[in-house]
Amino acid sequence: MRWDGQSGQDRAGTRLPDGMTPPRRPRRLPRLPPASPGRHRLNKLFYVAAVLGIGTSLWAYWLTYTDLRDRAASEERIAEACGGVIDAEAVMELRGGFGRAVAWGEDGGAPRPGATPRECRVGWDRGRNGHQGSFSLLIRTPEDPMPMHLVGDSVRLEPFGHRGTLASRPADVTRRADHAEPRPLGDGALGHYTDDAVTVRADCAAGKPSALQVTAKAGYDDVSDADREILAGLARDSLTRAAARLDCRMPRLPEVPDELRGPGRRLSAPETARASCAWYARHLGDTRRGRLPDRLLETPTGAESTTETCLLAVSPRGVRATTPHLSDSQRRLTDSALTHSPWWMRTASFFGTEARSVAVHDYDEPHPARPGTAGGGEGLGAWWASSVCDGRPAVHTLTVSYTYDNLTRDRLRALFRAYVDDITARRGCTDVTFPAPAAFR
Repeated sequence: MRWDGQSGQDRAGTRLPDGMTPPRRPRRLPRLPPASPGRHRLNKLFYVAAVLGIGTSLWAYWLTYTDLRDRAASEERIAEACGGVIDAEAVMELRGGFGRAVAWGEDGGAPRPGATPRECRVGWDRGRNGHQGSFSLLIRTPEDPMPMHLVGDSVRLEPFGHRGTLASRPADVTRRADHAEPRPLGDGALGHYTDDAVTVRADCAAGKPSALQVTAKAGYDDVSDADREILAGLARDSLTRAAARLDCRMPRLPEVPDELRGPGRRLSAPETARASCAWYARHLGDTRRGRLPDRLLETPTGAESTTETCLLAVSPRGVRATTPHLSDSQRRLTDSALTHSPWWMRTASFFGTEARSVAVHDYDEPHPARPGTAGGGEGLGAWWASSVCDGRPAVHTLTVSYTYDNLTRDRLRALFRAYVDDITARRGCTDVTFPAPAAFR
């Protein structure tokens, strides 16, 4: 039966009972146009983007989790290898921050429980910042079998050209030193620093050890000022922790300077000297230059410094100017002086408790340079004198590179005397003991 929606009757004319309404005709929905292919592609793109976004977020979360996990594990390894005397978290902040590291003690493993390690090393894997590197912490005392301060012309003490291959060395090998000479931290009472290391030290009130020295060193190139500040904080903090372990009662340590700007490594002419090498400029003004160095690298002089050095070297021009005045056998040395065996000298003085732990490098074993004595030569390539400065011992040394000492032997006694006279007068030292003339023959 079909109904007429307007009259309330069916098509045959039958009326509906009162109160009854006919069923409504279903509304016909408008027909939508078919979706275009471009809209399908856009929907798919939104879907893919949403899936990728979720996946990326999950991957970032996983990377963050693994980084935190690896970093925590690395910090535990560092703390164990270094016997708890180092801030492992600060070590991981070097060079922009690392997520993973390995660490080992001086014997290749962790120290005995409760023991204070004398050396520990940390190595970083190449991280997401693309960097590799290493770090080392060394703790020394004057009572150690190995001297705290070693001088001489051994390979690891050479200032020039021992990095890389012979072919990669610069044409002017003495223009720039491989490392900066040690500069005082503040007035020098706390210690000193170079381009890649910071050394802090303190005297102990009584007993043994009589002093402590801690060096924090970065094992990579181009150490930033920020990294040097981290190294200084690490060294000072580790010194405090080691002193507590070794029962070294020391006075309150000076604070680390606010800035540790990179010290220069480029050598300059003697006429420019104003600090630790000023004595050499005066010496050249009073004597003939001859075969002596024509370049130097000096550092500021700290009133309380326990270490002070002056590096001297010969330029390629100086080497060539010397050649006509050499014998035939000596002239063969000039070729090597321009490449792998440059001519250099270094003066170094050590004051206070640490002066009791100075030695000259020797291939058999270190040759001690004790306070109250003087000597050198005899194949060592180094000489030392001693004095007493403000009631404390001091040792003053001169090192001359291999082969160069034979060319300058007739000038070395006067040169060393000029240096010792200058630094002992400036420091107010007495009881100077100088090597006998025979030591320079």
